Amino acid sequence: MLRWWGLSDVGRRKNNEDSFLGVQFDAREVYRLGKFGDGPLTGHDYAFAVSDGMGGGNAGELASNIAVEKITRLLPPSFKQSALGLQAGFEDILAELYDQIHKALIFVGGSYEETRGMEATLSLCWLSPAWMFFAHVGDSRIYYLAKDATTIKQLSQDDTYVGWLFRNGQINEREARTHPRRNVLQKALGGSNQFVDPQVGAVGYEPGDLFLICSDGLTEGLYNEALVELMREEIARGGNPAQRLVKESLARDGRDNTTAVVIQAG
Repeated sequence: MLRWWGLSDVGRRKNNEDSFLGVQFDAREVYRLGKFGDGPLTGHDYAFAVSDGMGGGNAGELASNIAVEKITRLLPPSFKQSALGLQAGFEDILAELYDQIHKALIFVGGSYEETRGMEATLSLCWLSPAWMFFAHVGDSRIYYLAKDATTIKQLSQDDTYVGWLFRNGQINEREARTHPRRNVLQKALGGSNQFVDPQVGAVGYEPGDLFLICSDGLTEGLYNEALVELMREEIARGGNPAQRLVKESLARDGRDNTTAVVIQAG
């Protein structure tokens, strides 16, 4: 079984350039999921994604919508391959998915003056029984919290210079989160980026494990320790952890669009 919760808030921006998606799919069909719910993994896979769009006017909002919509059409044909296990080449499947989304954004961005240069981040979790495959471009994030762990692990790598500094131990978490260039992207889908090279990986999971996908607006207001504390506390009381994370982040910062998707293995 899986349980999931998702929420997005505009924050203090004029429009929401974040988009999130939850789908259940097999080899033939794809079903959109509600903002929260639960379901069996038997006979189905699941995909959850968060995208943060960039561009003038409404171009950022359109970019993130295109990114998540493409997932609904491109993942179902991969279902049978995923059932074969890691040897099925999930890296190639996800790389192709990201390449198709990248090309779609470039096409739309080059077709209209108002969408010129549109870009988007995309962080995707694809859950099959016992394995979570993920892919990532940008500075939205994917986290993994094992059932008995006391610290949360960031699976995705921020495609920023500041992210590189942090990964190489040259700055700490607080310095990374307050650095003036923390939101300057080195890689995104669409725009003037000629090639796409997404980070891809896989994590084996067990009942009780948690995954969090979020836009950078969420982590502007919450440090890693707070992510662990708030998710566990809200789940223990039977509440909505995505709603709690977004609410707390907005209260502490709130300058940007803020999105969280929490998935729990049952």
